[in-house]
Amino acid sequence: MLTFCMKGNGPVGRKWDADLGANFQRRLGQTAHQLGITGGEASCPEIWELDNGDIAVIGTEVTASYLERLPSGVKVDPGERLVIIPRQTIISAKRDIPDA
Repeated sequence: MLTFCMKGNGPVGRKWDADLGANFQRRLGQTAHQLGITGGEASCPEIWELDNGDIAVIGTEVTASYLERLPSGVKVDPGERLVIIPRQTIISAKRDIPDA
């Protein structure tokens, strides 16, 4: 599972780090089964809000395949991974994501 930050937890200029003690609080959007994008025992992809407000994304890890195609100024730091989720997964989650 990979996490990314929807809100910072430190002073400006300080690198954000995942809070490894945070727990899953609620799924954002519908399950992959509800969306009809997986079958059998598979349960990915998913988007979850953690109890500290950060977001966890479960998707297909594609870092190596995309490193040479990253937009200018974008990089994947050590310890980070690029994941892809279907568009309909994030659209499904939109209703559960509060405005700023």
